[in-house]
Amino acid sequence: MTGTGVSPDPVTSASVPRVAVDALGGDHGPQVVIAGALAAVRELGLRVRLVGPQAAVSEELRRAGGAAAGIDVVDAPDSVGMAEAVTRATLKKRSSIQVAVELVRDGAADAFFSAGNTAACWTIAKLTLGTLEEVDRPALAAVVPHPTGRTVLLDVGANASCKARHLEEFAVMGKVYTASLFHTPDPRVGLMSMGHEQTKGNELTKEVHEVLKESALNFIGNVEGHDLFTGRVDVIVMDGFTGNVALKASETLAESLMHLIREELERTPLRRLGAALSRGAFRAIKRRIDPSEYGGAPLLGVKGCCVIGHGRSNPTAIKHGIRTAAEFYRSGVNTKIAAELRALGARKDAAAPAGTA
Repeated sequence: MTGTGVSPDPVTSASVPRVAVDALGGDHGPQVVIAGALAAVRELGLRVRLVGPQAAVSEELRRAGGAAAGIDVVDAPDSVGMAEAVTRATLKKRSSIQVAVELVRDGAADAFFSAGNTAACWTIAKLTLGTLEEVDRPALAAVVPHPTGRTVLLDVGANASCKARHLEEFAVMGKVYTASLFHTPDPRVGLMSMGHEQTKGNELTKEVHEVLKESALNFIGNVEGHDLFTGRVDVIVMDGFTGNVALKASETLAESLMHLIREELERTPLRRLGAALSRGAFRAIKRRIDPSEYGGAPLLGVKGCCVIGHGRSNPTAIKHGIRTAAEFYRSGVNTKIAAELRALGARKDAAAPAGTA
């Protein structure tokens, strides 16, 4: 099982989620995005609204044989470069990211997906949609596999520096997302640090440890880098700088391992025979660890369903990113996050000494 692991409910055409897709996002151009969008429509039965320069996107869609129900094109003449400064990007009111997010805001789409500039996506989503009640910093959540399931990591790139309050919000959002999407009862939450002991880590992790220890979460304490893949916890909380490094290192390691395995299996005729006999197992392993099978990272904490993929996403990753956006919408997780954070705020107000609330 890959991705968020939610089985699509039987739905009518009218209730199939509409995903606004940034046709210009990513390193490989609209051809790759369109190929992934077509796969999402044909294989998963989703509805896609491709956003970009209408004439160019429509022509590329025609070349790809995409004159099928389920895809339409929304005009957006401008683009945001992958390395473009966010302050400049937010001034482009007709960029493909801006227009796609506005479709969600205006109810013309149910969710948004882009493999484009992460900082621009995060900023435009926050400014255009706003944040959920009690959320100060939206966070990107990513999923990594372990032998018996998955672990949700957040933040993985939206917030390079954080305060204790932000990591507490991440913990609540990660817990709700994991419970809602993976049906995990009372998810175990861990705090990334440099040792399991409460005294280990920097001043931020020590402060957050105290906060989470006193919370209503199922907090099991500090975790270390090797706990990413052991299944010891269901949610790992960290700042976006640490999370981004951990995620990208993990993905590169997975790719390197598969390359090394293929290389070694080709060294002798006997190994090639063994590889042929084990092909099904190797394919299953690849599906479990391949980042493209997960598609993208949901942006938790904004008033809307937004998923951001890797710039180097291939068509498979685009397809699964669109799927993840649709599942995010179907889950109703934003309503649950808002409720949990309101309850957290109420508990803090009730516990505050008189005159300090």
